[in-house]
Amino acid sequence: MKITSIQDYAAFVAVVDEGSLTAAARKLGRSVQAVSISLKNLEDELALTLVTRSTRRCSPTPAGLKFAARLRTVLADINDAHAEVLDDAAQLSGPIRIGASTLFGPDFLMPILAGFIERQPGIAIELALSDRHVDLAKEGLDLAIRIGHLKQPDLKARKLGVLRRVVVGAPGYLARRGRPGEPGDLQQHDCILRRNARQQESWSFSSGNIVVSGRFSSDSALARQRAATLGLGLCMAPLWQVSSLVDAGQLEVVLDDFAMPGLPIHIVWPEGRTPRRVRAVIDLLAARLSVAGF
Repeated sequence: MKITSIQDYAAFVAVVDEGSLTAAARKLGRSVQAVSISLKNLEDELALTLVTRSTRRCSPTPAGLKFAARLRTVLADINDAHAEVLDDAAQLSGPIRIGASTLFGPDFLMPILAGFIERQPGIAIELALSDRHVDLAKEGLDLAIRIGHLKQPDLKARKLGVLRRVVVGAPGYLARRGRPGEPGDLQQHDCILRRNARQQESWSFSSGNIVVSGRFSSDSALARQRAATLGLGLCMAPLWQVSSLVDAGQLEVVLDDFAMPGLPIHIVWPEGRTPRRVRAVIDLLAARLSVAGF
């Protein structure tokens, strides 16, 4: 039996995160066969089925889901150790201005950036938070984390993965109005909107787009989540934004059997010469966030 390698662990986590062997292979830059062999090596060593496979999807078993969560931390620590060695070998200096969304930045970037600042006494970082896709050049940003499809062709980009989206509602609202059984049922529900309530909004599912309506809208993700917990309607959000509320029982996922197109997440930065200190942060964030799992 082949001894399991770090590449095997990384392949398994990528399969869980991406949902298929093909997507995992694309993310890792490996062949589908190589990823499949890595997964088999790991399952053979543990004598457990970690992932159930169908013709199009791979779904983690309960044991696989738990194992993947532990491995993400281990892989992140390994990547962090690599970054520390590289950082210690060549000290960096100068300011770095990073853009991110108001919810993603504090929870996901700050733990990584705090360690980077501690290791690099010559570096000063400013984290600019906004829920708008601002112009990097006009705002003086060296790089930014973009959630959603990229619309600026003049930016360099590094894809980190795809974020799962879900529809959630408060237990009280669902008890009062019932649970939607299929996407079309959303048209009989109050939905919490991103746009002005007078404008038409649609939510996308694998089966098609559904026009939704409601009496509350906000351009703030935090406000929309709060509105959902208060029972004002059903809310569509990336899972990472509402997972703590779901775990706490304040929100419940509905329509879980109907897939919504995921949101890509990228690191973006301006074209042209990239300072070494900025490249170092890009590499560090790509290593840590790509194995973090969302």
